[in-house]
Amino acid sequence: MKLYLVGGAVRDKLLNYPALDQDWLVVGSTPEQMLAQGYQAVGKDFPVFLHPKTKQEYALARTERKQGQGYTGFACYFAEDVTLEQDLLRRDLTINAMAMDEEGQLHDPYGGYQDLQQKILRHVSPAFAEDPLRVLRVARFYARYKHLGFQIADETLNLMRLLSHSGELQHLTAERVWQESARALQERNPEAYIEVLYQVGALAALMPELARLWGVPNPAKWHPEIDSGIHTLLVLQQAALLSDRLDVRFAALCHDVGKGETDPALWPSHHGHEHSGLPVLKTMCERLRVPNDCKELALLACQYHQLLHKALELRPATVLKLFDGIDLWRKPERLDLLLLCAVADLRGRTGFEQADYPQQEYLLQAAQAARAVDIKAIVAAGLKGEAIKHKLAEHRLAAVTQVKQQWDQARQTQ
Repeated sequence: MKLYLVGGAVRDKLLNYPALDQDWLVVGSTPEQMLAQGYQAVGKDFPVFLHPKTKQEYALARTERKQGQGYTGFACYFAEDVTLEQDLLRRDLTINAMAMDEEGQLHDPYGGYQDLQQKILRHVSPAFAEDPLRVLRVARFYARYKHLGFQIADETLNLMRLLSHSGELQHLTAERVWQESARALQERNPEAYIEVLYQVGALAALMPELARLWGVPNPAKWHPEIDSGIHTLLVLQQAALLSDRLDVRFAALCHDVGKGETDPALWPSHHGHEHSGLPVLKTMCERLRVPNDCKELALLACQYHQLLHKALELRPATVLKLFDGIDLWRKPERLDLLLLCAVADLRGRTGFEQADYPQQEYLLQAAQAARAVDIKAIVAAGLKGEAIKHKLAEHRLAAVTQVKQQWDQARQTQ
């Protein structure tokens, strides 16, 4: 029995990049022998075991043969005679098809180290096209390593296009699509993931609501980049600079889906897109089974981003309605997250990358003032029922009005 460190642990070690997990490959063993040595079986489709002490994953070497549709349609063969080279051959990219033995010697039968040096994401074999999930995986790796200068090999992009247009992506479960997308959105350059999916046709197959944004123009005065799809990529890029939260990045990605619903006769105007986008976004989130926290923030960003941009011109009563709409009183953190999306929306435009967003400070001050209203004092005054609600709203309106007056005076003196 021989043990090899494989996959991402080897790749990231050679890149001097932080490795998240350590996966081990076992060559020349059987499930019975693994169990006899105290390993715990956890794999359902193929033998994966947890080390009795470290709890790291150890998988038996295996080969795979396509026999059905989707990423689960494979017949696995695992036995003592499966070689290291046979196991590595079934992997997606050459940089993921390297192994390191217990003495630290690198085993690289498919040129992964050279591709690592040349910063190329290249498929190992034509069997790449048998697994549609690999389209998303390669795009995710591109998002992870783009800042290092990595590119996807042309021949690999061609296979990704073939897969995207073959109908195979439709056999991916919503859970797997979201899992890969969520991981990609948390990478260094999440916009690169969306960009590649669009280029190869996978975005149209999996998230048509977003794919429709390409080719939809915006007014050049506010959007020098013009194209709504390009704007979406820029906003996601800015969101990644502002926050590492998945819900913020997803909301930034989806804030403009309503523009894909605008009648072309009305282009480049998109009046009301913040409302037309809501049912579209709900449908996408339900189809992909997006977690509630991401779904809720995305819907709020879609609905209110235009109002956030106009905050300095809004009447205090409208600001208060905004606070009610996002449930500021029970979930005050929502305003901070939505404002991150709004800042990303502003800066996600060519030439606006360093733009100030005074609406952020104004709304945070207004929210702080409104939330500082003492409810206990109102109750202690003897009011009951609806009278408490009315008096509370009155005091909150007065607090926001005072902040607004201070801001207006400061702007007049500038």
